[in-house]
Amino acid sequence: MAKYEQYEEYKDSGVEWLGEIPKDWEMWKIAHAYLEIGSGTTPPSSNEEWYVGDIPWVTTGELREKLILDTKKKVSKKTIKAFPTLRIYPVGSIAIAMYGATIGRLGILGVEATTNQACCVMSQSNVIFNKFLYYWMQAFKDDIVRLSSGGGQPNINQETVASLKVSTPRHKEQTQIANFLDHETAQIDTLIEKQQTLIQLLKEKRQAVISYAVTKGLNPDAPMKDSGVEWLGEVPEHWEVSKLKFLIRSVRGAVKAGPFGSHLKGSDMEGEDVKVVTQKNVIRSNIDIGDDYISFEKYKELKVFSIFKRDILITTRGTIGRTYVYDTNQTAILHPCLIRIQIDEEKADPNLVSLIIQESGYALEQILVNSNATTIEVIYSDNLVNTFVAVPNNLREQLEILNFIKIQKLEFDNLISKAEQAIELMKERRTALISAAVTGKIDVRGWRAPE
Repeated sequence: MAKYEQYEEYKDSGVEWLGEIPKDWEMWKIAHAYLEIGSGTTPPSSNEEWYVGDIPWVTTGELREKLILDTKKKVSKKTIKAFPTLRIYPVGSIAIAMYGATIGRLGILGVEATTNQACCVMSQSNVIFNKFLYYWMQAFKDDIVRLSSGGGQPNINQETVASLKVSTPRHKEQTQIANFLDHETAQIDTLIEKQQTLIQLLKEKRQAVISYAVTKGLNPDAPMKDSGVEWLGEVPEHWEVSKLKFLIRSVRGAVKAGPFGSHLKGSDMEGEDVKVVTQKNVIRSNIDIGDDYISFEKYKELKVFSIFKRDILITTRGTIGRTYVYDTNQTAILHPCLIRIQIDEEKADPNLVSLIIQESGYALEQILVNSNATTIEVIYSDNLVNTFVAVPNNLREQLEILNFIKIQKLEFDNLISKAEQAIELMKERRTALISAAVTGKIDVRGWRAPE
């Protein structure tokens, strides 16, 4: 904040996490500053008639530090009349989430709206400019959340919000500070969006590089042939195109016959001896997360579903087609929502086959078309093993592709990491700027928006 001037004199605000404020600023309790502080309610969802109308009904999920112009659900004047706790708040009102995972989130009403009971709304004040309060609450969100109470999930209430003391200059100066922050935060947000776009492009490029390497190889001059697989097209002439089952030694899990996942029930996972590897482990490529275990006695019954080092694990429901090559000798058992395949390593490297299934695109297309799933996407083991794949006919070339991909992933991951670090720095800068402005640590009274 070196480029900004400070005020001439400061005084103690009386609030520890606010620190000092300019000498002529005041501290206003929200309860004394606002003519109306309220909330709302949730009409019973069992009666759809309550949600047939044109009055926006705001939930905490719609509080995302932005102007609220529309909502997923709307209510009618009839609903408002039937539920006295529903109030219509004017444009410009500030809403803050009071419960659970969304606690502390903010929104500004861009239209007249009502809210559910988890939103606390401040609508009209003669001494605090709403946009100034909006930025003030952004700056001290963490401190407000720390005032919460409750067991499982934190929560604050209207009394907590009403008791907050806000550092407040004259109304004209509040407007100036809000205008300054509108301009400066918009510039920072634009830079953040550009970095987020860059990250998305890098991820897409990384996936494209990996996909091309596992479908076309590394030699752009290699003679090509038709693979005979619709989604794959041409492959290098010396590559082998065959069903996956000819590359594997064994497969377990996700069979069509019988109830899905019949080998393990939730009640079985009450032991603490043998790890059960789940979809979460595969998706995060981390065997150490999760607390799913079974007893040694149960493991003896299910030993046929054991997982061994270099087995490929594949997710089959929800986030489907994610793969992980088991890289440890730890004794573990297969969760019913996973497929485990053991590759014949004289024919193919498990890491390459794993990449083909997850990154090539063509393998998953075949699996989904052949699965004939009617309601949700599911991978079954018989569909998986009958999928056509193309691999180099020698292990040396397979390792060359894997080494190339390893280097490329490191380079892309490094670029993505730098962009993520830049975003974090900009977010920190944004928060620090807002905090400094709404507590008078910097003087922006002379600021003018650039032409």
